[in-house]
Amino acid sequence: MLRNRLLPPVVLAWFRTPASVWWGFAAVHLYFLAWMFSFFVHGDTFSDTEQYREWALLGYNPAELHGAISPWVYPVLAQVPIFAANMFGPHLYLLGWTLILTALDAVGLAYLTRGTRSRRGIAPAWFWLGFTVFMGYLSFARVEGITTSIVLIALLYAADRPVVAAVLLSVATWIKVWPAAVVAPLLIASARRVQVLLAGVVVSAVVAGATVLSGAGPHLLDFAVNQGQRGMQLEATFSTPWVWLSVLHLGGSKIADNVAINSTEVYGPGAPLAALLMQPLLIIAAVAGALIMIRALRRGAEREELLLEGSLLMVTAFIVFNKVGSPQFIIWLAPVVIAGLTHNWDRWKIPATLLMGIAFTTFVIYPLFYTPLIHANPIMAAVLTIRNVLLVTLLVWAVRRTAELGRKPSSAPAPSPAPR
Repeated sequence: MLRNRLLPPVVLAWFRTPASVWWGFAAVHLYFLAWMFSFFVHGDTFSDTEQYREWALLGYNPAELHGAISPWVYPVLAQVPIFAANMFGPHLYLLGWTLILTALDAVGLAYLTRGTRSRRGIAPAWFWLGFTVFMGYLSFARVEGITTSIVLIALLYAADRPVVAAVLLSVATWIKVWPAAVVAPLLIASARRVQVLLAGVVVSAVVAGATVLSGAGPHLLDFAVNQGQRGMQLEATFSTPWVWLSVLHLGGSKIADNVAINSTEVYGPGAPLAALLMQPLLIIAAVAGALIMIRALRRGAEREELLLEGSLLMVTAFIVFNKVGSPQFIIWLAPVVIAGLTHNWDRWKIPATLLMGIAFTTFVIYPLFYTPLIHANPIMAAVLTIRNVLLVTLLVWAVRRTAELGRKPSSAPAPSPAPR
């Protein structure tokens, strides 16, 4: 990425400095701040932040939240950034939300390019910025953006400070469930798994206790209950056959809104059964992934690489075997791949390339041409299919490479830094 011979050596040298990354960070984030300005200057919001603003105005009242645009579907700690974004009032809610995301990204970038990573973290940081160019329209409008830096910092410190990583991942999981996919590899790979487990239990106990004391104890697990009535969402990997059935007008298949949960889903022969089976399939995939990681550990896998590749396996499985499959789920992959590139650039070039392709196709789907996709446009159905094939390919890569860990300990490649 930084070896373009068309650029003068002095320019290449500048791009390898931490200062250049911060200039890139400023350019990317100022662009999105300026783009969001067209909304919040009129008191408007963008995408899911409209739901967040309404929840913030209601306060944490589960009965009223169920009457909002969409029922409350997040763990309880998601209230912290959602309520904090109202710092300037509802008219400037989007500004508050964008500034929170920018601050968290800055913290993540600081940890990525400090200390021993002041050099080897630069190329992964540029990868992150390139990823943000495509995915910023989602990460700046979803809770997923809040968790990205938290998970990245946890992965960067997991090898040396697994308990701190466990605390960070537990907090992130109580904001959005997906970081739980990284907790399992941390438990398996860490030599201090008892302390890691206890750290997670303590964080969860504190969150649960505070929720009960606030009088909202019966609603602690609403985020899980409210997902149960979903069908197969349009973008989900396993929805692809029904997308094409809708394009071809076969079997009465169609793409339509589920107004109750503000979601676009596929309908047709077998779709309800597929939605019913997705939860057990996801559980089976998670158990299979854990067994692959345990086997690799017993065969002598290097623990940090096992954590990272196991995390990629589990996070990708959480996406591929998910009946929801919202475009913002792709953001989950970013911190894992960035941490992997920092640990061993050569080994992680393939998943990084796949992820950039996934990010680009997702960008074409949303925000560019989501409406044609909803109306079963064949070109957009093809783009979605390509994106889903890339996701499955990434999962296959993660399974294969995780299974190979520890097979030949004596010949395992040493971690290689990112290019300088």
